[in-house]
Amino acid sequence: MIFELDNVELSFNGKQILYGVYIKAETERITGILGSNGSGKTSLLKIFFGNLSCNNKLVRINNKGTLKKLYTKENVRFLPQTDFLPNISLKTLFTIYRISWEEFTEKFPSFRDHINFKLNQLSGGEKRLVSIWLTIKSDAKLIMLDEPFTHLTPVYTGIIKEELIIEKKNKAILLTDHLYRDILEITDDLYFIKDGCSRAVSTTGELQTLGYIST
Repeated sequence: MIFELDNVELSFNGKQILYGVYIKAETERITGILGSNGSGKTSLLKIFFGNLSCNNKLVRINNKGTLKKLYTKENVRFLPQTDFLPNISLKTLFTIYRISWEEFTEKFPSFRDHINFKLNQLSGGEKRLVSIWLTIKSDAKLIMLDEPFTHLTPVYTGIIKEELIIEKKNKAILLTDHLYRDILEITDDLYFIKDGCSRAVSTTGELQTLGYIST
């Protein structure tokens, strides 16, 4: 499947934040969005998902425009930066999401004794890991992840990156993070947001020219 967000215009208090932005995510590919803090990356994901209004946008699925917000569709999932899961037991959460607890604990054996833990009994990094896993292992066709690697240990980050590469076989994955090296390592396509506009980039040299990373 192909998901496109086009002609995005967003302004706050008369200040233009985004204009003329285009983003595409498609099955079997991981698409990354980079940009400095405040460039509008999070706003862009929220606009795509449908829970942030903007001045203008066009959403297409398989080349057909849609007026329906993506959050109303069961085949789209969004991982925000903030906690969004209810404070219930991990056993109940994994049952509700219909995700295998056994597969999760095979990858993260330290959780094996946590099945009856509620979310507030976990550390910030552990809660983030559970949120990411439930999102990427869902049966969604499009997954949007806003700074998924924040608060994760390097070991957890490595495992999640491996799983994203596996999951892209059946999903379109769109993600942003300030940890740009992790993004560069796994993405097939990359967009850079600067001065309210998006542009496709393919090399670290382009990011250096744009002033995002140092030489």
